[in-house]
Amino acid sequence: MGFLSFSLFIMLLLLCVLEFVSAQPKTEPLEVDAMNKIIDHWNLRRKVNLNIDPCIKNASWAPETANPRIACDCSATLCHITHLKIYALDISGEIPQELFLLTELMDLNLDQNVLNGSIPPAIGQLSKMQYLGLGINNLTGPVPAELGNLTKMISLSFSSNNFRGTLPPELGNLTSLQELYIDSSGLSGPIPQELSNLKSLQTLWASDNGFTGMIPDFLGTFTQLKVLRLEGTNLEGPIPSSFGALTKLEDLRIGDVGGSDTSLDFLENLTSLSILSLRNCRISGQIPEHLTTLPNLKILDLSFNKLTGPIPASFRNSASLQYLYLGSNNLNGDLPIDIIGSALIALDVSFNPLTGNVPTYRKDISVNVVGTSINDVNLDNEKTSQMLHCLQGNNTNCKTKNPSTSFSVNCGGVEKVSADGIKYDDDSEMMGAASLYTSTNNQWAVSSYGIFISNPSGPRYIAQTDSQITNTLDSELYKTARVSPNSLRYYGLGLENGVYRIELHFAEIQMDDDSTSSWKGLARRLFDVYIQGERVIEDFNILNEAGGSKKALIKTFEANVTNTVIDIHLFWAGKGTCCIPLQSTYGPLVSAIHVSQVSEFKVSSSKSDKKRVGRIAGIVIGCVAVFVVIGSVVYLWRSKKEPAHMRVHNESPRKD
Repeated sequence: MGFLSFSLFIMLLLLCVLEFVSAQPKTEPLEVDAMNKIIDHWNLRRKVNLNIDPCIKNASWAPETANPRIACDCSATLCHITHLKIYALDISGEIPQELFLLTELMDLNLDQNVLNGSIPPAIGQLSKMQYLGLGINNLTGPVPAELGNLTKMISLSFSSNNFRGTLPPELGNLTSLQELYIDSSGLSGPIPQELSNLKSLQTLWASDNGFTGMIPDFLGTFTQLKVLRLEGTNLEGPIPSSFGALTKLEDLRIGDVGGSDTSLDFLENLTSLSILSLRNCRISGQIPEHLTTLPNLKILDLSFNKLTGPIPASFRNSASLQYLYLGSNNLNGDLPIDIIGSALIALDVSFNPLTGNVPTYRKDISVNVVGTSINDVNLDNEKTSQMLHCLQGNNTNCKTKNPSTSFSVNCGGVEKVSADGIKYDDDSEMMGAASLYTSTNNQWAVSSYGIFISNPSGPRYIAQTDSQITNTLDSELYKTARVSPNSLRYYGLGLENGVYRIELHFAEIQMDDDSTSSWKGLARRLFDVYIQGERVIEDFNILNEAGGSKKALIKTFEANVTNTVIDIHLFWAGKGTCCIPLQSTYGPLVSAIHVSQVSEFKVSSSKSDKKRVGRIAGIVIGCVAVFVVIGSVVYLWRSKKEPAHMRVHNESPRKD
């Protein structure tokens, strides 16, 4: 009797278990099959082995922190996969068609992988999608117009890819969109007028693209906008006055804009601004007083513009301003002696016709006044100070006793002697966000300005590696480098006038080059190089030129020294990726510099030489006159067919 009772109990228990299991909702079989094929396609079976129902309750792959993550929405009897995350796992290959059978997907995160091929038009079938992340991959082809079918989209990212073509006008259908990340995506052409429908946008990153035409006036109607980045494009100004309506803006970065001049009047009511960078935007006129009263402003960068007049002394009243960059303008008058507010960390007013003295009541801030007539009491060496004044645009009669004919710098590193016996000076001094450092031998100086805003490791202006550098006998020389978020300049001082050979040594030690097996190899560093105010390289990419990461590269140039100084300027024009492999990985980088005289400027004084020179000059002038006439005719004919090239300014890189 007891045995029968126990057997009955076991049977009832089994029935309850079976009933409980059968009561659990099941995932749509088509989705289960598709999900398994996706996992196999991307070789993820070791990370998520779906030998049970993917939507089973309390599955290890369901929490928000899981990666890969599969999460579902279930009714009483049926489940659908609604969330799929495969983030930064270096999955490769094309996007499989099975993905588009998951028609209930609301959140798809494939960011930071090495996916290739194009985005299939079938993406338009995922009509319930709200969050789509395809950023930092190796995707190519056009951006499909079918993305415009995803009208419930809240956040869309396809930044840092290799797309081609223009933005599809159909993206204007995404009227619920709040976040759009398309920076460094490879797109070009005009920004479609249809995007004016995106009135809900709060964040727009669109830097480092080949966009053309005017900065769209309709951006000023996006009154919910909090973050706008438009650096390193081919867009032209002026910045529309309609931007004055963007009163919720907290972070505005526009840079490297050509076209017409812009004033700062539109900023008056943008009191929520914390970051304002309008670098190299052809901004003219004076700095308005209202700009000094923005209550939340922490970073202000108006460098490389056409600003005139005095610097408002009212900057001293700002309790929030930490970084003030006004370099390479035409500001004049005395530097206000009490300009430094309580929160200020860095001040750059370099390359302006300013006078006065560097304030002495705050020793804890970084200040750069090179290229001005401001007396910098922080420069201990009067001789160096006098030589630096030769960098002023109106100072054309500089002379020096016992001039030098060469200098060498191990940028960011300690003194080194190369395999061919050249001594590279120590340049390991820690610099700040607006700094000038002069060498102990008075032969050279270095200045830098800018702040890596999102750097997780804090402000760092020296890069270094323990890895061996190839393609050189001087590996140690390339293991350190100076880096800058904006502008890095080296100056040769007290040089004998003549023709000089400039060797710039580079090795990419912050970025990887394995773009086929890891997303960390998808970075692109681009910057320009100017020597004596003339641009000698545009969009310089160390990785491409050297043939890979941690490979030495030497670029050689010649330039004239006529005023005892040489100016080597590495300038970030807003191009390249910003955040691979880490946030704030961008900007100019240089490993070492070697400058040596090739020949002197010689002036003949004998009468016979003068006569010979006169005869030669007469012949040359006659020939030149003929060529000028012919050249003028050719020029007038070609100018009808070809656009004018960009004129390079001596003090500041600007687009005309």
